[in-house]
Amino acid sequence: MGIASYIKEIGRGRDGARALTREQAADLMGQVLDGTVTDLEVGAFCLAMRIKGETAQEMAGFLDATRLRLQQVPNAGQATVVLPSYNGARKLPVLTPLLALLLAREGLAVVVHGMATENGRTSTQKVLETLGRRAQSAIEFIANGELQYVPTELLCPGLARLLDVRRVVGLRNPAHSLVKLMNPCLDAALVVGSYTHPEYAESMAATLRLTQTSALLLRGTEGEPVADPRRTPAMDAFAHGDSWRVQEAQSGPLAQVPDLPAPDAVSTASWTQAVLNGQQPVPAPIALQVSHLVRLVRAATSAKPTHFTDTP
Repeated sequence: MGIASYIKEIGRGRDGARALTREQAADLMGQVLDGTVTDLEVGAFCLAMRIKGETAQEMAGFLDATRLRLQQVPNAGQATVVLPSYNGARKLPVLTPLLALLLAREGLAVVVHGMATENGRTSTQKVLETLGRRAQSAIEFIANGELQYVPTELLCPGLARLLDVRRVVGLRNPAHSLVKLMNPCLDAALVVGSYTHPEYAESMAATLRLTQTSALLLRGTEGEPVADPRRTPAMDAFAHGDSWRVQEAQSGPLAQVPDLPAPDAVSTASWTQAVLNGQQPVPAPIALQVSHLVRLVRAATSAKPTHFTDTP
């Protein structure tokens, strides 16, 4: 055992590195998640992949290995919306809790999973706690209209350890992309993936098509899976290995900028509650994202054809 042979392949630099097969990537990630390799090997793996970048086949293999080790959320075949939340707020408020609560209010089952991966950012978990919604302490069944925040440690301790490597080396690793693509549920789910840079949009889209994941992919707010409240981003839907555009990006000057709260947990929670109470309007880009997700989930639940008319 050991991953030295894989590191030799992926650690030859951007031009000399060789891509792993899906099966090799799954074996490598499985050993990393199981904790059977040394810290030095894990560090070498993370740095080599950071330089080389992951192919769709490699990311699919990483996802295969992770799914085998997940404590999956039972959802009894219900199409559940999955919101991966790992970036938190830096300059703008983290509005993933607002998106999750709006979706649950529409009657959808919503699983938010995440953990803090950088110091000094306001997390979704902190905002939800301020709103009186505690993180799960055990894996439980989720029903329609419910919202669960599931810490990564609860889903897969090995994955949480790999994400924590960032605090040591200061760089992201494949786990940071993996968590934005994985389905932690036992049955059908719609994953809301987000990216920060265009190159990640291409690689994430390729992986979603390869793994035939049902998803909505957009450029999120500071890496969070929620539309920027100031300007509507493009949104693409994925199902059965296919993809299609459901929302074009907003162009031109902004007519007005919404009155947003400070990025701290208390201010964000207070503003989120005001929106839910109807005292503040739902930002238009987030309202559009909610409508697309509701339609995608209902179409999947009713087994309609993958391509359906989806206009605002």
